[in-house]
Amino acid sequence: MARVARSRRRTTDTPGNPLLRRLGAAFSGAAALPGAVRRHYRSRHTAPTIALVQPAHPYARALGLLAVTVLGAWLGLLVIGSIHAPVGPMDTSMALRPSLAGGTRINVPPLGDLELSSHDAPVRLDVDVDRLDPVRSQALVDHPERFAGLQAQVTHDVTRGSADLALHSCVAVISGATALGLAVYRRPRRALAAGGLALALLAASGGAAYATWNPQSVLEPKFSGLLSSAPSVVGNARNIVSEFNVYQQELARLVTNVTKLYDATSSLPTYQPDPTTIRALHVSDIHLNPGSWRIIASLVKQYRINVIIDTGDTMDHGSDAENHFLDPVSTLGAPYVWVRGNHDSHRTQTYLTGRKNVTVLDNGKAAHVAGLRIAGVGDPQFTPDRSVVPSGDAEERTAGGRLADSLRTQRLAGTPADIALAHNPTAATEADGLAPLALAGHIHHRENATLPRGTRLMVEGSTGGGGLRAVQNKKPEQVQASVLYLDRRTKRLQAWDEITLGGLGLSRAEVSRHLPRENQPGARPSPSGSPHPTGPSSGPSPDSPSGPSSGRPSRPARVPSGSPR
Repeated sequence: MARVARSRRRTTDTPGNPLLRRLGAAFSGAAALPGAVRRHYRSRHTAPTIALVQPAHPYARALGLLAVTVLGAWLGLLVIGSIHAPVGPMDTSMALRPSLAGGTRINVPPLGDLELSSHDAPVRLDVDVDRLDPVRSQALVDHPERFAGLQAQVTHDVTRGSADLALHSCVAVISGATALGLAVYRRPRRALAAGGLALALLAASGGAAYATWNPQSVLEPKFSGLLSSAPSVVGNARNIVSEFNVYQQELARLVTNVTKLYDATSSLPTYQPDPTTIRALHVSDIHLNPGSWRIIASLVKQYRINVIIDTGDTMDHGSDAENHFLDPVSTLGAPYVWVRGNHDSHRTQTYLTGRKNVTVLDNGKAAHVAGLRIAGVGDPQFTPDRSVVPSGDAEERTAGGRLADSLRTQRLAGTPADIALAHNPTAATEADGLAPLALAGHIHHRENATLPRGTRLMVEGSTGGGGLRAVQNKKPEQVQASVLYLDRRTKRLQAWDEITLGGLGLSRAEVSRHLPRENQPGARPSPSGSPHPTGPSSGPSPDSPSGPSSGRPSRPARVPSGSPR
């Protein structure tokens, strides 16, 4: 500083040539020009903001970091999150996927998908069967005694695969979130924060899955795929109650069946009937759909059905010209029990009466069919007749009262009915407390409820997919039927399969297994003298969903009897 001061003092104080002094001043101003220009530019132009990367508000920064973390973790699971693991004789791919519903999905070609409500967490476990190892599968075929130890092997393989999947998923979410965080923020600290947050979210999801894990979810699986293969994997009602009580046992049985499927032949294994179970096929509202007979015949053969129960609306207008549509009922391979619907005329009922293998029920009449005592009443209203004004629910309740009176009389005579039938749910509810099970149709969708006095009311959808109405709507109605498994000794419902087809022009098939609450593991059996504990209930029984995609069961909808369904 002293030197600079002395230099300046010498330059200023020392007399010299005026020209040199002017040149020195000019050079000095030129040297200061760039700094002045920069200061002038900055005064007129503000610096660009980077609010997207570093928002000023802390909540915005946190939300941005969370969005980057979730997206990066999802991409990581999608790209590198799956593993290949052997499970018994199968080579499988396992992966965790984000999902609001959680659960487990097992893809088993050619059977389709098996969905289990195994847990409630924002992640779903996907297991895809890639192929059967020829060496391991042939060893099982050559040595059938090894099936006895298959459960332990599958349990060990699944446990090891799950541990590998957990470790692999941790690496995947950390890598994905860190990489995306580095690309967005370009700061290692923020990128590492995203990776740590992703690991924390995965750990929280795993904890939620562990806390809500339901090993009994196999009791109500949902199959999508080939209809005919579902019974081979699900098993019969007795087996599903006594043997499929833990997840590992179901997976071992699944491996066994798939191994048999792939063994040298392309034919599916035959369905083995349970000798202690009566299997009834509930159909309704066929509405002149000729394809329904083929579907019913296929179900009778596949499930070894003992009795077919039709709750009416087989016809559309009830005319004599339609009667020949009913001819196949005698050739379906099982006895056919029928009650009249509001689209079936008395001429329709007369045509069916007396035909081979057909039992027509009306006015509370009861009959013994396939080991079951079944009573029913026909629908009192014939809505295609426009000259008569329908009376609505009042007339349906009157018909239900006739059914109830007959059920009381039969009970006093020591011959109580096992099943009560009516077409309209309004009439069927009058049988509450007088029979363990009541069946109905009419509303073209499934509903399932336990009535206040303990009777279970099961309303079937349209087995004809709405009949001719299928071509009138934008979306075709589903074809629905149910297989009911009843104990041969007590005549009580053990389980039921809900079968759903995609409808006109669609090929989707789905089978869903359900258990009554009293038949689930750990439940106390109801007294043999009554279908359920008597007394008022607070609402519908939460046994199981009334359809593949519906929520908890609800009371049947009160559709006006005059509605042209």
